[in-house]
Amino acid sequence: MCGIVGAIAQRNVVPILMEGLRRLEYRGYDSAGIAVRDDQGRLQRIRSVGKVAELQGLLDKGTVEGPHGIAHTRWATHGMPAERNAHPHMSGEQVAIVHNGIIENHSELRAELTAKGFVFHSDTDTEVIVHLLAALLADGRSTFDATRQAVERLVGAYALAVISPDDPDRIIVSRAGSPLVIGIGPDEHFIASDVFALLPVTQRFVFLEEGDIAEIRCDGIRVFDVDGQPVERAVRTSELSASHAEKGPYAHYMLKEIFEQPAVIAETLEGRIHKGRLLEPSFGHVAQALFDQTKAVQIIACGTSYHAGMVARYWLEEAGIPCQIEVASEFRYRRSVVPPGCLFVTISQSGETADTLAALRAAKQTDYIGSLVVCNVPESSLVRASDVALMTRAGPEIGVASTKAFTTQLVALRLLSLALAKRHGLSTAEERVWVDELHSLPRQVEVVLQLSEAIEEMAQSFADMQNALFLGRGTFYPVALEGALKLKEISYIHAEAYPAGELKHGPLALVDDRMPVVCALPDDPLLEKVLSNLQEVRARGGELFLFSDKKIRITLDRFQNLTLDDICPGTAPIVYTIPLQLLAYHVAVLKGTDVDQPRNLAKSVTVE
Repeated sequence: MCGIVGAIAQRNVVPILMEGLRRLEYRGYDSAGIAVRDDQGRLQRIRSVGKVAELQGLLDKGTVEGPHGIAHTRWATHGMPAERNAHPHMSGEQVAIVHNGIIENHSELRAELTAKGFVFHSDTDTEVIVHLLAALLADGRSTFDATRQAVERLVGAYALAVISPDDPDRIIVSRAGSPLVIGIGPDEHFIASDVFALLPVTQRFVFLEEGDIAEIRCDGIRVFDVDGQPVERAVRTSELSASHAEKGPYAHYMLKEIFEQPAVIAETLEGRIHKGRLLEPSFGHVAQALFDQTKAVQIIACGTSYHAGMVARYWLEEAGIPCQIEVASEFRYRRSVVPPGCLFVTISQSGETADTLAALRAAKQTDYIGSLVVCNVPESSLVRASDVALMTRAGPEIGVASTKAFTTQLVALRLLSLALAKRHGLSTAEERVWVDELHSLPRQVEVVLQLSEAIEEMAQSFADMQNALFLGRGTFYPVALEGALKLKEISYIHAEAYPAGELKHGPLALVDDRMPVVCALPDDPLLEKVLSNLQEVRARGGELFLFSDKKIRITLDRFQNLTLDDICPGTAPIVYTIPLQLLAYHVAVLKGTDVDQPRNLAKSVTVE
């Protein structure tokens, strides 16, 4: 969730570090800091609460520069947002570190180090690491050896970068449970928790594996595995460029990403469907072998990805394939029964979601036939740890509230459902219907995006509301959940979603003329039942905000409605998601909230 940047070069690295922090702002954070070893061999550190711009303002007041440094954006876990809790942390003038993750045994380490005379100045779990390093350095160990011995004492997750004024030529890094990447340059090297941070200076990267520790120098790197053995990690060239993370003409990243959906959906389908057929070889030989064995599916995900998985469960079970879905943070804390021939499927935009990674590790110790991940980041930990990766091809998503990542996840899951349905009796004619619907999808999304101005007008009625209800049935219940999540994430309006049939079992008590009720109304077999549920809302004075198929005739009174044209039933949940994203966006803009970086939230949730 936090962001790490580091650099060692033969030039001033402060501009590189600050640009890296700016590019990591999308991950979510509440404070930022930088530590640099200057030309006189001193560590200079500046920290601030708030945005990276505030840190930049402090840097502008003085001269902090040097060829060797680390920087960090922090999302508070242990200790409130405060300068004393911001990274980098230091132990005297001897060593400085930045850290992502959570150290679970920090209490006992703190007690041990306090007994040795170390004074703690923060509330964080991270400070125990820097004092532990200082104790080891005081015994005459090198920075590398001290780091290696320190991480052996840590229980939990970490990505760690260490610099010392007594060791001017190296940054030492290590990772376990949190991502860390090394950027390769000409006689200079960089580190970051995310490749986006380093795109202005390099497109060549080494991705550290679990338990790796590495020495970063101007003239090269050395990597050692969890057993302390030297290893060669492949250098990969990213296809992304620095411009991928620019807003262009859009007011916010979120709006840009909403309008990118026709293109990224088409990209996700590219090479996977053709002339009414699913091109299964595009999934890879391992995938086809796994699909042949699959008799059931277990889906694990968090947040928006969980909602995508809920939709997929309907698709899979309609095709006759048993499917269970569970929130990742709950899955590994209970005993579960693995049915025969069960495929373990994880869904994650970043591929670094800590709870989902932990669930996958636990699943590997059981009787699942294999693992498949639906993910947006090719080099991520989940992709590397899974047997098969189904990439969503959404490109960088900077806005914390997921939009294009969600819809491309649904597209990928529809493809997966089709591949499995073919093995459970789906006919060639039915396959053609599925494929034709997917082929039509980018154009249908383009048409819905033309409603943006009308939805902006509808949003005027939401701006002063404190609460909202979202309703849906069948596959549109998870769509309602996603719509409510988007609204609460970026507008801070309390929003909840329910299956429409559950309205009379409690939520109806909340309905009055100050409770807007939002509902998608596709032309499907559950339409009449949903309309009956909406009559219950109108009878209590609730105001309705509807998005409906143009073929539907609505006889309710006092409602606002926007119609959608020619929506295919199989992909309708994807299309109807778009107006709910736009509604949340326009409401948030009217309320003046921080659309791209909503309070208290992080883009990549790399802590449990």
